[in-house]
Amino acid sequence: MADTAGRVSGPRCIALVGPFASGKTSLLEAILMRTGAINRQGRVAEKNTLGDSSAEARAHLMSVEANIAETEFMGDRYTFIDFPGSIEFQAQSAPVLAGADLAVVVAEADEKKLPALQVILRDLEQRKIPHLMFLNKIDRAEGSVSEVLAMLQQASAAPLVLRQLPLRDGHTVTGSIDLAQERAHIYREGKDSEIVAIPDGELTAEHEARFSMLEKIADFDDTLMEQLLDDIAPERSLVFADLVRELRAGQICPVFIGSAEHGYGVGRLLKALRHEAPGIETTRERLGLPADVQGAVQVLRTMQTTHGGKLSVARILTGEVKDGAVFYGPDGESKVAGVFRLMGAEPVKRDAGKAGETVALGKLEHAATGDTLYANPRDTAQLAEAEVREPVMSIAIAPKERKDDVRLSTALQKIREEDPSLRLIHAQETAETVLEGHGEMHLRVTVERLTGKYGVPVTTATPRVAYRETIRKPVTKRGRHKKQSGGHGQFGDVVLEIQPRERGAGLAFNEKITGGVVPRQYFSSVETGVRDYLETSGPLGFPVVDVAVTLTDGSYHAVDSSDMAFKQAARLAMVEGMSEAAPVLLEPVMDVTVYCPSESNAKINAILSGRRGQIVGSDARDGWPGWDEVRAQIPAAEIQDLIVELRSATAGVGSFTQQFDHFAELSGRLAEDVASKFGRQAAG
Repeated sequence: MADTAGRVSGPRCIALVGPFASGKTSLLEAILMRTGAINRQGRVAEKNTLGDSSAEARAHLMSVEANIAETEFMGDRYTFIDFPGSIEFQAQSAPVLAGADLAVVVAEADEKKLPALQVILRDLEQRKIPHLMFLNKIDRAEGSVSEVLAMLQQASAAPLVLRQLPLRDGHTVTGSIDLAQERAHIYREGKDSEIVAIPDGELTAEHEARFSMLEKIADFDDTLMEQLLDDIAPERSLVFADLVRELRAGQICPVFIGSAEHGYGVGRLLKALRHEAPGIETTRERLGLPADVQGAVQVLRTMQTTHGGKLSVARILTGEVKDGAVFYGPDGESKVAGVFRLMGAEPVKRDAGKAGETVALGKLEHAATGDTLYANPRDTAQLAEAEVREPVMSIAIAPKERKDDVRLSTALQKIREEDPSLRLIHAQETAETVLEGHGEMHLRVTVERLTGKYGVPVTTATPRVAYRETIRKPVTKRGRHKKQSGGHGQFGDVVLEIQPRERGAGLAFNEKITGGVVPRQYFSSVETGVRDYLETSGPLGFPVVDVAVTLTDGSYHAVDSSDMAFKQAARLAMVEGMSEAAPVLLEPVMDVTVYCPSESNAKINAILSGRRGQIVGSDARDGWPGWDEVRAQIPAAEIQDLIVELRSATAGVGSFTQQFDHFAELSGRLAEDVASKFGRQAAG
């Protein structure tokens, strides 16, 4: 509910997002310290923060999953969710963001991180999630705050509206001036700032910055615009009402300043959240929850705990959730086995949760990340559609010991429940289990979790490429299978004409038998023998494509001929004939589209060309100012670690999609290497 000033009462869920190493985890620590939830502010470098408590996060000094903490400020309950900054882990963010009321975008005055900031802001804009910005590390920022804001504006579709000016003593930032309240704050490390009058020397700068703020918000309020044109000082209540309304509508992105490491600006940020952030009513409306639904929760994340088993982190959209409550979702009915509050990785048992709260629910066996669950089985609408981001890197994974096959399968299932952005494929052709993810670190952390958290030692390798082979010239070959071993013998005799087909035409089998030299009843057996050979492996050791085989002649025995005998005769003819038909290796070629900042275009072209890629075209990326999409055709063998090089060339934000296009001949040293490593003999 909202009071007369527009402030929302009730629990809020706030997302902390931003580029890698922008200070999100430090801000969470500062917030928890300021609100009394913890006694000491941890440091990421010291590996003692409440968030990033997993072994993998601390080993790499980075967030690798969403961290959740609950606290209270001035009588209101807040759940803060700290998101990973690396693009490799952002695919996990989509279901969690669905339940957030507002996002705090943690940014810094670093132009190199502008593309990453643009990716994050665009995601929020598309999801219509209200957001404000916390300009962190203000004590280290160079240049004027207006210059920094102009640089950051390139990443945001909504106007960035500066809410505070830094106060400086020489080159040292000592506090801030609140442009809405028109008063100054002097920073005190770890404590609330001291409120003072605006220094005389800062009044001119304050008036100019405040007028700029008013001009931006007046673009969405005709009354305020008229007052500014008539040189009438607007009522402060009108200014605040506009700031709140336009933030919640996503029309503006207010910008606050501070330093998470020192706790500067954190108190003012919390007060802004208290007075300006929307609540569960707005989030329900954004998600499209019908007004008459009485009991609903949105599953934001799944956690596998060491002792408590599966926990489903959920935002309660409506109603109350008690221990033992039954919910219905897409995969069936689940019963709540305990309601918990979260502080980092530690769940704590609590009483029933109410609408707006974010809780962990025990052992919802048929609930998955992203599901909407209902107390009434007649309610079935899924409010947050699962987002599919195509993986960009893969590894073949296997247990070090065969006895761990089942344990590995179970561990992978649990890991994929926690991280649905992973994809698992059982490649029949290569007999490999392939794990697909969103980058080198994403897959590395997954392997570390398998071996550490789940205790399953594994081996990893580069997945094998699905090579094929075909032939260059036609041959005709007889295959005769004759065996006498007492009783009925075995006899089958065929003549096969083997011919190449055009690329992509596939396999074909025909017969041109005259005079009944091979009875019709054996045609299908001959075809089976031919296809079994071609689809398994040809003379180079790979499945064969684009070949036509015609049965032209043969003979049979009235007693000893059989389906099995003709099948074996056909296989013998294929084995001998294919090796004489000038076999050639084929490699799969993928149609690839790379998405990158425009300034990286030349580097991307060089990278793709260096991987035997043929550039097809390059255009501006639709709806992404300052971004390009480069299209190319690249052999699949060159794509495995492509993302590593792309990310290096694009400040960590480059990505790509791919799909199979065609097979192309591979000859020379490359073909010899492939055939000797994976096949039977060198290609000709």
